[in-house]
Amino acid sequence: MASGAQLSATDMRRSTRHPVSYSLVAESLREGELKLHIANISSHGFMIDEGASDVARGDRLIVRLPVIGRIEAYCIWCKDNRAGFQFERLIRLDDFSKLIKELQPNPALRRRV
Repeated sequence: MASGAQLSATDMRRSTRHPVSYSLVAESLREGELKLHIANISSHGFMIDEGASDVARGDRLIVRLPVIGRIEAYCIWCKDNRAGFQFERLIRLDDFSKLIKELQPNPALRRRV
Protein backbone atom coordinates (compact mmCIF):
# COMPACT_ATOMS: atom_id res chain seq x y z
CA MET A 1 0.00 0.00 0.00
CA ALA A 2 1.42 3.40 -0.98
CA SER A 3 1.75 6.10 1.64
CA GLY A 4 1.77 9.87 1.34
CA ALA A 5 0.16 12.03 -1.31
CA GLN A 6 -0.26 10.41 -4.70
CA LEU A 7 -1.03 13.58 -6.63
CA SER A 8 0.27 14.39 -10.09
CA ALA A 9 2.17 17.68 -9.95
CA THR A 10 1.97 18.19 -13.71
CA ASP A 11 -1.81 17.95 -13.72
CA MET A 12 -2.06 20.38 -10.81
CA ARG A 13 0.04 23.08 -12.54
CA ARG A 14 -3.00 24.16 -14.54
CA SER A 15 -4.70 25.51 -11.40
CA THR A 16 -5.28 29.23 -11.17
CA ARG A 17 -2.63 30.86 -9.00
CA HIS A 18 -3.60 33.86 -6.90
CA PRO A 19 -0.90 36.42 -6.04
CA VAL A 20 -0.60 36.89 -2.28
CA SER A 21 1.91 38.21 0.23
CA TYR A 22 1.70 36.04 3.33
CA SER A 23 4.46 35.28 5.83
CA LEU A 24 4.26 32.27 8.11
CA VAL A 25 6.30 29.88 10.20
CA ALA A 26 6.21 26.30 8.91
CA GLU A 27 7.13 23.12 10.76
CA SER A 28 9.70 20.81 9.18
CA LEU A 29 10.86 17.48 10.61
CA ARG A 30 14.34 18.06 9.13
CA GLU A 31 14.85 21.78 9.84
CA GLY A 32 12.42 22.57 12.68
CA GLU A 33 10.63 25.92 12.30
CA LEU A 34 11.11 27.82 9.04
CA LYS A 35 10.12 31.37 8.17
CA LEU A 36 8.52 31.40 4.71
CA HIS A 37 6.81 33.94 2.49
CA ILE A 38 4.02 32.73 0.17
CA ALA A 39 3.98 34.64 -3.13
CA ASN A 40 1.12 32.77 -4.82
CA ILE A 41 -1.38 30.09 -3.93
CA SER A 42 -3.87 27.76 -5.60
CA SER A 43 -6.24 25.13 -4.23
CA HIS A 44 -3.50 22.55 -4.91
CA GLY A 45 -0.41 24.28 -3.53
CA PHE A 46 1.68 27.42 -3.18
CA MET A 47 5.00 29.03 -4.12
CA ILE A 48 7.37 30.66 -1.66
CA ASP A 49 9.88 33.34 -2.57
CA GLU A 50 11.65 33.60 0.79
CA GLY A 51 13.01 30.77 2.90
CA ALA A 52 13.49 28.29 0.05
CA SER A 53 17.19 27.91 0.80
CA ASP A 54 16.15 25.86 3.86
CA VAL A 55 14.04 23.34 1.92
CA ALA A 56 14.82 20.62 -0.60
CA ARG A 57 12.71 18.78 -3.13
CA GLY A 58 10.65 16.14 -1.35
CA ASP A 59 10.61 17.91 2.02
CA ARG A 60 7.33 17.82 3.92
CA LEU A 61 6.17 20.89 5.82
CA ILE A 62 3.17 21.62 7.98
CA VAL A 63 1.78 25.13 7.47
CA ARG A 64 -1.07 26.93 9.19
CA LEU A 65 -3.28 28.96 6.85
CA PRO A 66 -6.26 31.18 7.68
CA VAL A 67 -9.61 29.35 7.27
CA ILE A 68 -7.85 26.07 6.34
CA GLY A 69 -5.84 25.55 9.52
CA ARG A 70 -2.94 23.07 9.59
CA ILE A 71 -2.18 21.36 6.31
CA GLU A 72 0.80 19.35 5.11
CA ALA A 73 2.61 20.31 1.90
CA TYR A 74 5.34 18.60 -0.15
CA CYS A 75 8.13 20.45 -1.94
CA ILE A 76 7.82 19.66 -5.65
CA TRP A 77 10.55 21.95 -7.00
CA CYS A 78 13.25 24.42 -5.86
CA LYS A 79 15.07 27.08 -7.86
CA ASP A 80 17.19 29.89 -6.44
CA ASN A 81 15.19 31.28 -3.49
CA ARG A 82 11.82 30.00 -4.72
CA ALA A 83 10.11 26.67 -4.16
CA GLY A 84 6.79 25.12 -5.13
CA PHE A 85 4.71 23.04 -2.74
CA GLN A 86 1.75 20.75 -3.29
CA PHE A 87 -0.86 20.30 -0.58
CA GLU A 88 -1.31 16.78 0.72
CA ARG A 89 -5.05 17.15 0.25
CA LEU A 90 -7.28 19.35 -1.88
CA ILE A 91 -8.91 22.40 -0.38
CA ARG A 92 -12.67 22.71 -0.85
CA LEU A 93 -13.74 25.52 -3.19
CA ASP A 94 -15.78 27.39 -0.57
CA ASP A 95 -12.90 27.26 1.93
CA PHE A 96 -10.42 28.33 -0.76
CA SER A 97 -12.61 31.35 -1.65
CA LYS A 98 -12.62 32.38 2.03
CA LEU A 99 -8.85 31.88 2.20
CA ILE A 100 -8.26 34.15 -0.80
CA LYS A 101 -10.44 36.87 0.77
CA GLU A 102 -8.27 36.66 3.90
CA LEU A 103 -4.95 36.68 2.03
CA GLN A 104 -5.91 39.30 -0.58
CA PRO A 105 -7.53 42.15 1.32
CA ASN A 106 -7.45 44.31 -1.84
CA PRO A 107 -10.46 43.17 -3.94
CA ALA A 108 -8.73 44.38 -7.14
CA LEU A 109 -6.23 41.51 -6.77
CA ARG A 110 -8.88 38.80 -6.40
CA ARG A 111 -9.80 36.63 -9.33
CA ARG A 112 -13.23 35.08 -9.50
CA VAL A 113 -13.08 31.48 -8.26
